[in-house]
Amino acid sequence: MNFYDLMSKSSEDVGLQLSKEQYEKFIDYMKLLQEWNEKINLTAITEDEEIIKKHFIDSIKAFKRKEFKNAANLIDVGTGAGFPGLPIAIMKDDIKITLLDSLNKRVNFLNNVVTKLGLSNVETIHSRAEDGARNNQLREKFDIATSRAVANMSVLSELCLPYVRVGGNFIALKGPSVDQEIKDSLNAIRVLGGELIDICEINIEETELRHNLVVVKKIKECPKTYPRKAGLITKNPLK
Repeated sequence: MNFYDLMSKSSEDVGLQLSKEQYEKFIDYMKLLQEWNEKINLTAITEDEEIIKKHFIDSIKAFKRKEFKNAANLIDVGTGAGFPGLPIAIMKDDIKITLLDSLNKRVNFLNNVVTKLGLSNVETIHSRAEDGARNNQLREKFDIATSRAVANMSVLSELCLPYVRVGGNFIALKGPSVDQEIKDSLNAIRVLGGELIDICEINIEETELRHNLVVVKKIKECPKTYPRKAGLITKNPLK
């Protein structure tokens, strides 16, 4: 199966159609990722097929949740090389996507991709997550906050839930083993104004990969004391 057919099949699995134009944007994105990765560390995944499956398709699978199809805006917290935010922006140009990252080199890369691909629905912000969440223009302003970062759910919830409006959702893209991690984060989620509503398993075509979308509904405003300073969040996660 060629890459276009594979990505088309994955898109159809979540109720989307992949156009040739969108596919070409993904290929341009891949080339830019590989080119920039030689200068700055963006990803350990560098082969074409692996990028398609483990970055692009994995991000597209977020649309398994209807929240991504219905959202007007979304913030991707700690977006890194742009996952899942940029693939979401390519697939659905009527969602306003904000990509937030703490490293200026990565933001420069993201800006280059946005310009080269002509993505008018994307803006980038250079900021630490905990600082951005204290900015009144960003705090509790988004239908969805998402993250594919490696932090555990307690830490991620403190970094992401403050961005979500009441009634919106924090949706984390996580690996296969999340049960204990989620159990350990339930009180933190509650303290931050959220409620766990679903764990949605996804599979990546032509791989054995099984990932999860962890869906947290924002049911009340996040207390003003959160997020705490960077060191405290990681050293003393909310319990």
